[in-house]
Amino acid sequence: MKFLAGFMTFLVAALHFGFLVLEMFFWDHPIGHKIFSMTEEVAKSSEVLAMNQGLYNGFLGLGLLLGLITGNQTLKVFLLMCIVIAGIFGGLTAKTSILYIQALPAFITLLLVIKSKRRRAGEQRLFS
Repeated sequence: MKFLAGFMTFLVAALHFGFLVLEMFFWDHPIGHKIFSMTEEVAKSSEVLAMNQGLYNGFLGLGLLLGLITGNQTLKVFLLMCIVIAGIFGGLTAKTSILYIQALPAFITLLLVIKSKRRRAGEQRLFS
């Protein structure tokens, strides 16, 4: 269970580095136009916003990797919760597929991370 939680955390981090690359470097490119279903005009007018969004996705990915390296359970849980919330919001307001591409993998990973947590003697349970 612990290995699967770590592997999934790594995959979610990798997804967010992929989002960084798409949003920062391929937004106003034919690849970005196709992936995000937008015209050249829309891409050009929102390019700076997408770059900012991409940078934040990179921070989320980096934070998850830091949580993996240090074993910081609280950091991983916090960032995964943020990703789930952002994915739900994006799915409801921007594009439904965000629910499946961003929110669902992060939610499954969040459950795995919480389930795999080892309790130390006297430590309270996060969830039963």
